[in-house]
Amino acid sequence: MSCPHVGSANLAKPSPTDNVYREDCTQCFDSIDDPAGLDVCLKCFNGGCAGDRNHAKLHATSRNHPLVLNIRRTRKIIERNEPPLKMSKLAIAAETESDRYDTTLTVKCLDCGIGNLSKEDATIAPVIDAVMKANTFSRKEEVKAWEQELTTCEHILTMQQGEPRKIESQDLGHCSKCDLNENLWLCLECGNLGCGRAQFGGVSGNSHGLAHATETKHGVAVKLGSITPEGTADVYCYNCDEERIDDNLGAHLANWGIILAEREKTEKSLTEMQIEQNLKWEFSMTTEDGKELTPVFGPGLTGLKNLGNSCYLASILQCLYDLPSFQHRYYGDKLGPLPSVPDPAEDLETQLRKLGDGLLSGRYSKSDTDVFASEHTPNVPYQKGLQPSMFKHLMGRGHEEFSTMRQQDAFELLQHLIKLITRSKHPAELGDPTQPMRFVMEQRLQCLNCKKVRYSSNEQDSVFIDVPMEKLPPEEEGQEPKYKPVTLKQCLDSLTASEVVELTCAGCGSKDGFTKRQAFKTFPDVLVVNARKMAVVNWVPVKIDVPVIVDDEPFNLDEYLSKGQQPDEEALPEDESAKSNSPAFVPNAEALAMLEAMGFPRVRGEKALHATGNSDANAAMEWLFAHMDDPDIDVPLDLSASSGGAASGGAGAADPEKLAMLESMGLSGPRAVKALKETGGDVERAIEWLFSHPDDDGADAVEEEAPAGNEGPKKEAGSSELPAKFQLQSIVCHKGTSIHAGHYVAFIRKKLSEDETSWVLFNDEKVVKVVDVEEMKKTAYVYFFKRV
Repeated sequence: MSCPHVGSANLAKPSPTDNVYREDCTQCFDSIDDPAGLDVCLKCFNGGCAGDRNHAKLHATSRNHPLVLNIRRTRKIIERNEPPLKMSKLAIAAETESDRYDTTLTVKCLDCGIGNLSKEDATIAPVIDAVMKANTFSRKEEVKAWEQELTTCEHILTMQQGEPRKIESQDLGHCSKCDLNENLWLCLECGNLGCGRAQFGGVSGNSHGLAHATETKHGVAVKLGSITPEGTADVYCYNCDEERIDDNLGAHLANWGIILAEREKTEKSLTEMQIEQNLKWEFSMTTEDGKELTPVFGPGLTGLKNLGNSCYLASILQCLYDLPSFQHRYYGDKLGPLPSVPDPAEDLETQLRKLGDGLLSGRYSKSDTDVFASEHTPNVPYQKGLQPSMFKHLMGRGHEEFSTMRQQDAFELLQHLIKLITRSKHPAELGDPTQPMRFVMEQRLQCLNCKKVRYSSNEQDSVFIDVPMEKLPPEEEGQEPKYKPVTLKQCLDSLTASEVVELTCAGCGSKDGFTKRQAFKTFPDVLVVNARKMAVVNWVPVKIDVPVIVDDEPFNLDEYLSKGQQPDEEALPEDESAKSNSPAFVPNAEALAMLEAMGFPRVRGEKALHATGNSDANAAMEWLFAHMDDPDIDVPLDLSASSGGAASGGAGAADPEKLAMLESMGLSGPRAVKALKETGGDVERAIEWLFSHPDDDGADAVEEEAPAGNEGPKKEAGSSELPAKFQLQSIVCHKGTSIHAGHYVAFIRKKLSEDETSWVLFNDEKVVKVVDVEEMKKTAYVYFFKRV
């Protein structure tokens, strides 16, 4: 049957820059693996579910794009009655999609209702071929995940190799200092062969390659088993202590008689092992007697697939969507239809609601296996897991760190998401889902001389606690250091303890200093706590596993409520600089002095304190380590009202198109206008400016201010009502020596039935019931406490 739309559709093949959504729907997580399959628009390549939700039909109607390619994928059943072959030292071959799946393609016109147009049509055939060959949206992200931003270095560029000679094949078989025959590194300067460091997954190593580099100062080595005929290989510079690229690797190897075309890759690369390590950190996936933990399924029990270094995102999303406010805001029939937007994958509201449906409905929480279990292949039917590729791309767009595929700090991501969501538009009847996290901290300063006081308050959505670190005596020589456990109460006592700071009193002029103490002015409904367990080792922040003891039963925080200014206390006169309209910034003198003592230039210290709230040297130090490569890191801080005027071209109106781009990410209003003006109209820099200036309301950027009195005073966040009892609801745990590496998981208290409440482990796509969570609570990185 012919269709009139084929001739008039003006179809074109997707270009390399086009996003082809041919795996899952852009508005829900229905995919090509569902019985109805996925309809890919042959005009704009949007993916729409073909089942009962009709997202493909809605797209076709709203955009007048009726022609679609329906893709259905079904598993090939593999029955294993024999144990799999042992891996041998052969070239690594990847299993292809066609080895695991059968794929069915059908061309349809959703307007005419024709369900089987000819795939051989001259207009349609080349487009189908291009769609199926194009990288999918998630594949584009995965490609980034497996690539590191590697460069060469001066030691490679200036390397002087020894006299050319052919290293005989028998001499390439084992380390020159031991009998190890794998994980071998060839010194490109002298031809020595040494074993590498021991690696995750049982890869042996005695570090003889490193010892050779230390003794001879020969810095550049290549891993023999990683060399491919195409010229790629693991190249490491011991002088830089970094993985590098050698653009002349072929010539450097030929100096030792090794010909690239004759090589075959036999071992995993460093990148592959790092990814494998991140994916396979063991988080008690077995009971004490070695049995696999029981998978659980149902609403609120859906896993998220690891996209490669995305466990930090999955763990935070699981904790957020466990909160009643997020469930109310982003899931349920009360929400009405999804926004009608040109590109659903680029709309924050759509993607947040897509996640809500995916994680909370239970629709996708089902076992997934294509292997029949037998006595030789015990198999726990975990979930397939949802791929949050579209959301990850959207929330990271324009952000220096979250736009990459590198592992990130889960708590920094939480703060980033809170900012994005807070600045989005929320219907009055639904509200901002981050509001229950907000509360007010109050700081009390008292002059040591005249005893006058000053109270100031700051609205927050989380609190940092510094965890005291006290090493325990080693039980045996050479043992990794262990640390004395501390209680959550000890950490909160430290947070709210009084301290002396060196400041000059505006009332009496004394330089004796002040006592400073902070406490809760109000408490939130959900208290988010970040436990900082960082120590600086050789100028590198290293995470220390200090056990923190947290009660499972509700506990009281009444003692941490601020009493406020008392009748017998006299207030200090208001600081004149605070009265002016100048946005002058005075760095915390004590914190700045600590940063300078650590070797940071004053300019950098001031910038870091301004970016982190001007109170904590540790937080400022962590910010500095994360922003060392910023091009303007040494540009003095300038907060004057006129700064940026030249760059912004005066006070002209912001570009409406650029404003629309910011608004699509939930960044709107006077703040967006000011951000564009301050950054010369650069959208990416404007986004960064917005996140680094959370307290700037942008009021001075608009020419006409709203008439005074239109709005009443803003309601104070949180509540000061007592008792303030809290109970641990969820935690994000981390394993690894750095918060930017290793692996994150979430443990959440879930009601599994009317009679059962249990802790559940969300380890990417694996969702299992946990018997004992006490050890995990001790090593948690982020805590979510609910008020009870």
